[in-house]
Amino acid sequence: MEFEPVIGLEVHAQLATSSKLFCGCSTRYGAEANTQTCPVCLGMPGSLPVLNREAVRMAVMMGQAVEAEVRGRSVFARKNYFYPDLPKGYQISQYELPVIEHGRLRIEPDEGAPKLIGITRIHMEEDAGKSLHEGFGEGVTAIDLNRTGTPLIEIVSEPDMRSPAEAVAYLKKLHSMVRYLEICDGNMQEGSFRCDANVSIRPAGREEFGTRTELKNLNSFRNVERAIHYEMARQQEVIEDGGHVFQETRLWDADAGHTRSMRSKEEANDYRYFPDPDLLPLEVSETLVDEARSSLPELPDAKRERFMEAYGLKDYDASVLTTSRELADYYERVVATGADPKLAANWTMVELLGALNKDGTEITESPISAEDLGRLVQRIEDETISGKIAKQVFEPMYAEGADPDTIIEREGLKQITDTSAIEATVEEVIAENEAQVQQYLDGKEKVLGYFVGQVMKKTGGKANPQQVNQVVKERLDAKKG
Repeated sequence: MEFEPVIGLEVHAQLATSSKLFCGCSTRYGAEANTQTCPVCLGMPGSLPVLNREAVRMAVMMGQAVEAEVRGRSVFARKNYFYPDLPKGYQISQYELPVIEHGRLRIEPDEGAPKLIGITRIHMEEDAGKSLHEGFGEGVTAIDLNRTGTPLIEIVSEPDMRSPAEAVAYLKKLHSMVRYLEICDGNMQEGSFRCDANVSIRPAGREEFGTRTELKNLNSFRNVERAIHYEMARQQEVIEDGGHVFQETRLWDADAGHTRSMRSKEEANDYRYFPDPDLLPLEVSETLVDEARSSLPELPDAKRERFMEAYGLKDYDASVLTTSRELADYYERVVATGADPKLAANWTMVELLGALNKDGTEITESPISAEDLGRLVQRIEDETISGKIAKQVFEPMYAEGADPDTIIEREGLKQITDTSAIEATVEEVIAENEAQVQQYLDGKEKVLGYFVGQVMKKTGGKANPQQVNQVVKERLDAKKG
C-alpha cells in the first residue's frame, strides 16, 4: 500500500525585544544563569505582569507579512502544567482567541511545484526556563530561569505539507521572513527559532488523517528533514505489521538518527486553559496596526520579483540572493558600483558564498566588501583581467581583505590585450608544434584548443582568451591556402 504524509509545523520564534514579555528583565542570551529574573517572571506571590507593547507590534508585523487577520481583541490564558523549569506552574499563552489568525505562506520546495501553506494562527506566549542535564554530576539537573518570560510567537500551520521537502521549504521561508522583519534573529542553535513537527501518514488518496505524532528537538533544517523521513518510515512499518500508531510526543535523536517516545500527547483540555485574571484582554488599535504596517520592509517574494525585473536574473538566482535581507543588500551594493548584475550575481553566489559557507561565516562578516567585489567584476568587464585570472585575484582578496586593483598590480596580473604581443606568441607556438599544425590542416579542428592552451600557458594565463582564439584561427587558416 502506498502512503502519503500529512505534516504540520509549530514554529516558535523568540521576538527580538530587549526585555521580556511581562517584565523589564533583559532577554540577552548567554548571561550567567539566573541573573536575568525578577518576581514577575518567577511568578512570586503579589507580582503582576505588564504586557510589552513592542512584542505586540512585532507579532502584528508577522501577521501582516503572511497576509493574516489581526484580531482587534485577543485574550491571554494560563496554560497549566508542571515542569521543573516552569516556576509559576503555568505558562501565559493565548488559546481560544489568538492575536493573529488565517494566514498563508507561498513556498517553492526543491522537489515539486510552488504551493500555498495555510497558517492557522499566530499567538503570543512567554517562554519557559531551561533544564541543564550535563556537567553537574550524575543524576543532577540544574535549572536556568533566565529565559523564563522571554516573548515568543508560535506560528501554527495547517497540515498542508505532503513531503519533508515541503516542510523544509516552509520552515526556511518562515526563517527568512522573521529575519527580514528583524523581529527574530533566527538563531536555531541558541533556540530563538525552533520547530515541532506533527506527522501522520495515510493511504494515498484517502481524505481522513492518520494518528499524528509530535516531533521535538528539531534544531536545524537538516534535522527537520531527517526526523520526518524517519517518522514516516516508522509509522508505515507499525501499520504494515498490524499495529496502531499512538498519539504521542517523540524526541529526535540526531546522533542515533531515530525518534524515541517522550510522553503520550496531551490534549488541550489537559492544560486546563483559562483566561489569565491578571491580564486584561489585548485590544490591538488601528494605530498600532498602521504603525506595524508602515515598518514592513520589502519582503522576500517582492524582492525576488524586483531582482528578476530590474537585474534580468533568473528565478533561481533571484531566490538565492534574496534568501536573507543581508545577502540581498550586499548584492545590491555590488551592483551599485556599476558591475554587470548577472556577472555580479555569479560572483556573489558561487565564489563568495562558496567561500563563506566553507568557513561557516555569515555574509555580514565577509572579508570582501561589496564595493571591492564590484570592482573585481568591473575588472573582468573592462578586460583588465580574465575570468580565470579573477579567481586568482579573489583568493588574496578573501584572505587579506585587500582591494582587487592592489592585488592585480602587485602580482602583475593585468591581461595582455596588445595584439602584436599576442600575435608574436601565437607564431612562436605554431612554429614549435608542426605535428599539430598538420593535424589542423588535415581537418582535425579540435586541435585548435591545443594551440590556445599553449599560448595561454606561455603568457601565464594573462592573454585575452578571445583575442588568442581569433589570432590562432587566422594564422592556421592562412596556412591552408
